[in-house]
Amino acid sequence: MSETGEEETGKENRSKDSVRGRAKAIKPFICKNLIAVIEDPSNIKNIGTVIRNVNALGVEKVYIVDPRKALPDDWQEMRGKKSLSKTSVSAVKWSFVKRFDTTEDCLAHLERKNFHSIVTSPHVKGMDNVYLHEGEFTEHAKLAVWFGNEKRGISDLAVKRSDMCVAIPMFGMIESLNLGTSSGIVLYEIAKQRRAYQSRYRKRDKRGERAKPLPTVIAP
Repeated sequence: MSETGEEETGKENRSKDSVRGRAKAIKPFICKNLIAVIEDPSNIKNIGTVIRNVNALGVEKVYIVDPRKALPDDWQEMRGKKSLSKTSVSAVKWSFVKRFDTTEDCLAHLERKNFHSIVTSPHVKGMDNVYLHEGEFTEHAKLAVWFGNEKRGISDLAVKRSDMCVAIPMFGMIESLNLGTSSGIVLYEIAKQRRAYQSRYRKRDKRGERAKPLPTVIAP
């Protein structure tokens, strides 16, 4: 092997070691059984942004309700989709993403696995409504957080089958945020709460308290 070839092999091995090291370092910080659901997104760029937020914030999975079938069913094929890889800054390669044809299909799948759903939505009459900073998001072991279409918002079906509606308080003349921004804000708060909980307890209902809490941030 030439000297140049040896250098390239050395760089590749160091790169793989770095990836393995990072994967090992972040594993304790992933929020188990926390799923972000994007319902009928109209812009693939927004899908990529949400996937990036999910990966960066330590959310375990992304589900996408995709009635227009803009995405492939196969996860491996989805990981190789250039438009998603570019907009997610390659986060799609490191995140589990599953698509569904309809909202009903997604809800049925979640309910079979005993997930509770909450939706991001303004106040809905007859529902349990809460502002994000006032919400408590560690009650359920399995939680799915729904984000609606960029123009129409969340569907009536998703609202009806959810436990609560979560709103981001607005203090300016503009009273709405885009999907990428709102998902980042909501998932940050929910992941922060659940990461702190799983750092302290091994099981739900505050059972199995750890003698020494796990760290909640990765050391620089």
